[in-house]
Amino acid sequence: MKVLELLEDLEDIVESGSSIPFAHKVLVDRNDVLELIKEIRLQLPDEVKQAQWIKEERQRILVEAQKEADVILEEAHKHIKEMVDEDEITKQAHKQAEDIIAQAQNNAKELRLGAREYADELLESAENALIQLVETVKENRNELKGMK
Repeated sequence: MKVLELLEDLEDIVESGSSIPFAHKVLVDRNDVLELIKEIRLQLPDEVKQAQWIKEERQRILVEAQKEADVILEEAHKHIKEMVDEDEITKQAHKQAEDIIAQAQNNAKELRLGAREYADELLESAENALIQLVETVKENRNELKGMK
């Protein structure tokens, strides 16, 4: 995996840097390190890159669900105002309005829950991929340490 090679190169730069006595610090070439970091970012697996997209998509879904709930509630209020003129129709309108509002609230709640579950599933998938990647990196580093 190209990322592992780049991490090895980064580790080599740090290990070969000039030590500062009594400071437990090392001087390294800034440009070399920044170039390697840039290359690592470019080589990261799609799952890592998708994590940001998942976060943004989750927010977009939640906003969309809220907008839809607001539209449904607004339509329910308009419907109520139209029926207020007549007494018998007014009673019926209140009942229907309550039903519509309850349904709108349930729909909005279901949309929000569904969006959250979807986003959570995507994040869990990305998390699992990242955990697997981290474990692979740790195994490879341990193998390299064993070769010294």
